[in-house]
Amino acid sequence: MRKLKLDELNRATVAEFKTLEKFPVVVVLDNVRSMHNIGSIFRTADGFAVEQICLCGITAQPPHREIEKTALGATQSISWTYYTQPVEAVEQLRANGYRIIAVEQAENSIMLQDFEVAKGEKYALVFGNEVNGVSDEVMNRIDACIEIPQFGTKHSFNIVVSAGIVLWDLFSKMLGSS
Repeated sequence: MRKLKLDELNRATVAEFKTLEKFPVVVVLDNVRSMHNIGSIFRTADGFAVEQICLCGITAQPPHREIEKTALGATQSISWTYYTQPVEAVEQLRANGYRIIAVEQAENSIMLQDFEVAKGEKYALVFGNEVNGVSDEVMNRIDACIEIPQFGTKHSFNIVVSAGIVLWDLFSKMLGSS
């Protein structure tokens, strides 16, 4: 088996990417502190062609060298908006027809494999701070909560791993429902 070379991948340019139809998902980062995590989320969002990222609270904003280290240019392709308060982002997204979904360990959460996507629905996925998770203010305003099943000794996955798992799951379910 031969690995493909970069010029064989037929990737869109940034200008072409901006004109493509996007996956009807917005990623909300609720006070994410690590700039490497922020950059990696941009890169993951680019890979799944999400509509945009909402950076909230203490979440750093591009341009920044530490974000770019892991984003590898995805800050140029993914649309993003900054909100001083995560609740502002959630309320704005709700007003624009998005279903607000926290990715968190919580009472009455829905295990990821049991979460069903609705055809034509738009989703805002909220990922929280690396230590404290999704803020209580946002948790009080969500429509549902997804939990990723875990079987080891640790209490959580890294936010970037969580984003990759959840985005892939939603992406595959949305493709299956179309």
